Amino acid sequence: MKNLINPHIADLKPYSPGKPVQELERELGIAGAIKLASNENPLGPSPKALNAIKEALGEVHRYPDGGGFYLKQALAPKLGVKLENIVLGNGSDELIEIICRTFLNPGEQVISADCTFVEYELVAKSFGAKMLKVPLKGFTYDLEAILAEVDDNTKLVFIANPNNPTGTMVDRMAFDSFMKKIPPPVMVVMDEAYYEYMMREDFPDSISYMQQGRNIIILRTFSKIYGLAALRIGYGIARPELIDYMNRVRLPFNVNSLAQAAAIAALDDTEHLSHSQAVTRSGRQYLYSQFDKLGIDYVPSAANFILLDTKRNGSRVYNTMLKAGVIVRPMQVYGLPDYIRVTIGTEGENRRLVEALKRALK
Repeated sequence: MKNLINPHIADLKPYSPGKPVQELERELGIAGAIKLASNENPLGPSPKALNAIKEALGEVHRYPDGGGFYLKQALAPKLGVKLENIVLGNGSDELIEIICRTFLNPGEQVISADCTFVEYELVAKSFGAKMLKVPLKGFTYDLEAILAEVDDNTKLVFIANPNNPTGTMVDRMAFDSFMKKIPPPVMVVMDEAYYEYMMREDFPDSISYMQQGRNIIILRTFSKIYGLAALRIGYGIARPELIDYMNRVRLPFNVNSLAQAAAIAALDDTEHLSHSQAVTRSGRQYLYSQFDKLGIDYVPSAANFILLDTKRNGSRVYNTMLKAGVIVRPMQVYGLPDYIRVTIGTEGENRRLVEALKRALK
């Protein structure tokens, strides 16, 4: 069988998304479980987005707009870019695959962190690339250490900002210094999936580098704060000539009509966006205060999730909390066996999280 398989993927371990909430409730004989494992918006999507989906249902027998014209029209002025600077994807996951398909050759090097979004490594290796993972420094991307590893064989550098699963942020000063030193032929991929949660003035202005003509691709998504994870829609921002090459390998009709309609409406609902940001800010402070009372070490987060050090087997803590109907994410796959990652939920969900965590730690 192995002779039939592409050797680049034969030894890869598939991404594990976890079981659906309903299946876990059935297996454990519980009800009312809450999912705080996937960094989703606990408020759900914008009401305007839901209405747009309903209105678009009557046209599902038609192929979607393959170029995403109207969504790009809505995005471009908000981003300060042109339509030709944008490529749409079936979530950021597909865009990562498109980037690797467009720019990577077998044997070339891809650099990222040793504790970051696992898709970078999975996709890069599937194209026969060499993956170099640089250790984090203080749970944050060590850009100077990454620069030290760049050589003539380096093609792509992936940076998740804020980083998943640590929630830490590379600030503007560090990124500006990095971009001054990175060799121009190297493509920098700045994954800003949690961009809308950022309220700090020192967040890097990654789009400015694209406007300077640099080799940079910025990734953003509607899966997180916009609450459209199930519809799978994200977008990339880059120089038009790079977007042109990416479109040559992008599958036609890759973003469905319902997703496009919902995304356009979500962009227009600034009230829902502001409310989601406020819920995250207040929830983060509440959880910090509770973790401090419990003596739990955590990594201060710039996103809508928090990484916790349980000081014991994180998978056991996860399983104990699971029986209480609170689903979090164990971090063993990231090389952090004592850690769990928790998504910031609603006020009620956060209280349940704290109570379940107390019991699990006993």
